[in-house]
Amino acid sequence: MAPAHQHIIQRLQRQILQWEGYKPPEMGRKDTLGLGPLESAFPNGVFPKCSVHELICANTEQAAATGGLVTGIISLLMQQGGVCIWIARSRRLFPPALKTFGVAPHQVIFISLQNDADTLWVTEEALKCPGLTAVVCELQNMDFKQSQRFQRAVEHSRVTGFVLRNAKGNLSSTACAARWQIRPLPSALPQGLPGLGFLRWQADLLKVRNGHTGSWILQWMDGGFINVPSQAPQIREERKVG
Repeated sequence: MAPAHQHIIQRLQRQILQWEGYKPPEMGRKDTLGLGPLESAFPNGVFPKCSVHELICANTEQAAATGGLVTGIISLLMQQGGVCIWIARSRRLFPPALKTFGVAPHQVIFISLQNDADTLWVTEEALKCPGLTAVVCELQNMDFKQSQRFQRAVEHSRVTGFVLRNAKGNLSSTACAARWQIRPLPSALPQGLPGLGFLRWQADLLKVRNGHTGSWILQWMDGGFINVPSQAPQIREERKVG
C-alpha cells in the first residue's frame, strides 16, 4: 500500500474512533478515568465516555456486583458534578448505599418501569439529553438495531450509557462499544486478618471495539479503583447474595 493511502486510512480510522467516543488525550495531558491497567484495553488507552457499555449479568450475584462497579465508575464521571438517570424494574438499588462510592442520592434520578419496551424508549430519550453525565438502564432483551439507536444518541449528546442486561448464554452482537461481565470476589485483608475488606470485583472485558479483551481484579478503596496484581490470591467462587 502506498504511504499516502496508508496515511489517509490512518486519518480516517482516528476520525471514526473520535465519532465513536474514543477521543485521544490532548498533548501532554493524561485523560484517564482511574481504572488502572484496564483502561489500556481501550483504543488510545482512554475509557470511552461517549459510548454505550453493555454489562452481562448472568445471575443475581453478578447483577449486584455490576451495580456496585457501575456506581463506582459513575462516581468518577461525576467528580465535577452532574446528574445521572438510573432506569430499573426491580428497585433493588438502595439509594443511601450510593454514598459508599461518593455519589449523593440526589444526583441520581430513579425511574421504575415494568417492561423492556418502555425501558428501551425511555433510555434512548435519556441518552439524547446532553445535560446528563450518564444513563444506566436494566433490561433483558436488546437487539443490534436497538443498540445502534443508543450508540447514535450518545455520539450526539456525549453521554455515557450503561446497559445492565439480565441475560446469559449465547448473546447476539450489539453496537455497544464494549461488553463487560462483572463477578463478585471476596474481599481480602492483609496477612489473613479476619473481617471485611474493601469491595472487590473481577472485571472481564468480553468484547471491545478496536481494543483488546482481558480480565482484571479491581478494588474500591479511598474513593477510587485500584488494580489488584494478578499474583495476589484470586478466589473465583461466587457467593450467594442474601
